Amino acid sequence: MTKLTLRNCAQDNITVLENEFIDHYMLKANGEYVKVYLLVLRHLGESSGKLSISEMADVLECTEKDVLRALKYWKKQGILDYSEAYSESSREDSRDSIPKEAPSPQRETMRRPSRDDKDFKELLFVAEQYLGKTLSATDVDTITYFFDSLEMSADLIEYLIEYCVENGHKSMHYIRAVALSWDSQNIRTVEEAKANTVQYHKNYYSVLKAYGIGGRAPASSEIAYIRKWSEEYGFSLDIILEACSRTMSAIHQPNFEYTDSILKNWQAKNVRHLKDIEAVDADFQKAKEQRAVSREKSVKVNRPNKFNNFSGRSYDMDDLERRLIQQ
Repeated sequence: MTKLTLRNCAQDNITVLENEFIDHYMLKANGEYVKVYLLVLRHLGESSGKLSISEMADVLECTEKDVLRALKYWKKQGILDYSEAYSESSREDSRDSIPKEAPSPQRETMRRPSRDDKDFKELLFVAEQYLGKTLSATDVDTITYFFDSLEMSADLIEYLIEYCVENGHKSMHYIRAVALSWDSQNIRTVEEAKANTVQYHKNYYSVLKAYGIGGRAPASSEIAYIRKWSEEYGFSLDIILEACSRTMSAIHQPNFEYTDSILKNWQAKNVRHLKDIEAVDADFQKAKEQRAVSREKSVKVNRPNKFNNFSGRSYDMDDLERRLIQQ
């Protein structure tokens, strides 16, 4: 069971937050981590004495994993202390409790967590070699985020950077997107990342097969499209293959740009599953029918008939009146 013990001042109906936390710790922390810390602080004076991880997750509308990650972050910062003694039952029901009493921020020398670690320093050096440049402060912050917030090992981060660079991407923004993708898939080891990479290679050939292409490897431009669809757009393989199929039905030849336009439209319409595509198709068909009805009404209004099949005559009324007077 994971227990958290805070030492802080608390009064009835008042939550006391030290200036030290606001001035130094809060500014460098993820917003979600700050929420967890404040919630823990908020419940210190309650008579119940315990607040479970699951209850915290419900209150903050996040996952229990997010809560535990925040607690670990504050522990590394030195302002929160908790001990972990897991039992199988506590893992199953996730009833990790947080006792009521707890510590105040310790006035330690402020530093980013893990930056003084030997592994972290070596990682920065390796990253510079792969990227071919001196890391900026923003780059270091991003790698710190991988190392501390995403809890990726130095080996995994090194493979992450190597993987992105080998695929032609040295942008830290792109590397961060891949890191978040791996985190969402719960990839924690180099082996798992490599297995995921193999799956990507299978996806490449699945797309080529959907286009009717065989006997060759995908070109770099084609790989870039496929990675864009899966990583940037966030589509699963079944949706990508559906777009490929529609491309072939529409223009009868492979065209990555045409498929990209389909997927880009689906992304704009928040498509995430095949059933979402059915809803988009239904809306499109309905709009198409409405346009057809509108065109038909327009044709009927302007269509000539037997009583109105010739241009009408025009008269100069002043001239007619003058002629009548002269008669």
